[in-house]
Amino acid sequence: MSEDAGVYRISDDLALIQTVDFFTPIVNDPFDFGRIAAANALSDVYAMGGRPITAMNIACFPIKQMDKNILRAILAGGIQKIHEAGVALAGGHSVDDMELKYGLSVTGFAHPKKIWLNSGARPGDSLILTKPLGTGILATAIKGGVATQEAAKLGTEIMAELNRSAAEVLMRHTVHGCTDITGFGLLGHGLEMALGSKVTLKLDVRSIPVLPGIPALVSLGMVPGGTYANRNFCADKVRKSDSVDPVMLDILADAQTSGGLFASVPSDSAELVVRELRDSGVKYAAVVGSVEGPSEGFIELN
Repeated sequence: MSEDAGVYRISDDLALIQTVDFFTPIVNDPFDFGRIAAANALSDVYAMGGRPITAMNIACFPIKQMDKNILRAILAGGIQKIHEAGVALAGGHSVDDMELKYGLSVTGFAHPKKIWLNSGARPGDSLILTKPLGTGILATAIKGGVATQEAAKLGTEIMAELNRSAAEVLMRHTVHGCTDITGFGLLGHGLEMALGSKVTLKLDVRSIPVLPGIPALVSLGMVPGGTYANRNFCADKVRKSDSVDPVMLDILADAQTSGGLFASVPSDSAELVVRELRDSGVKYAAVVGSVEGPSEGFIELN
């Protein structure tokens, strides 16, 4: 299985969730980079149905080549998100490295019988996505100098948004399977769910939330290399109708940073869950497909 975090059962009613994630900057502002990296690391605990409780900083920084204030700003952005999540910062570790990197090691708690696995989707379920796609394409456009300030600002806020509210709403309902959408894109992480659950995920492409302006950026060639790798990885397991725009394939395979939760829930509760998500501030939440099966594990795009 390809779960989002490790789980260790301590007792009959308590399990420990542990994860670590860090990466190089994807935005120009160091404070925003810190916020995004922290939100991304915390997300793996939320994706397992857990509550993060402690975090430790991981920083790689070229101390002789860069102003220390850049590192201070990155750590300040991370601390802001750590505090917003109600998590205690328990320390960390830094090394002198020519390539700047930042992230967190995160520990959380959950009930052992309430852990969300990405292998739990069931035929008849509906699929919910809580954040829009396109952040990888947007990051490429920012580096290429073709993204507008408005688009960059919106994308930054989406990536820096915690999945805490989304997880808390989902915890009030039955969740059969869950993951968060990060480096493998919706196609890659969806395929992990389909293979692990031995089902077919049918995605309604028109229902999938996408950041404004992303299709136009794809048409300009602002597609990161990871997107092509994701498309190639999923190619044999993805079936699509002729009406699906090729641009959407790049968006569905786009490598996300700090993406939304992707949850498989009973179909009779899906619309209620989406309403509660939107009422809690998760404004892009949408039902984006359904689960059929059993099967060897496929994705169908309609």
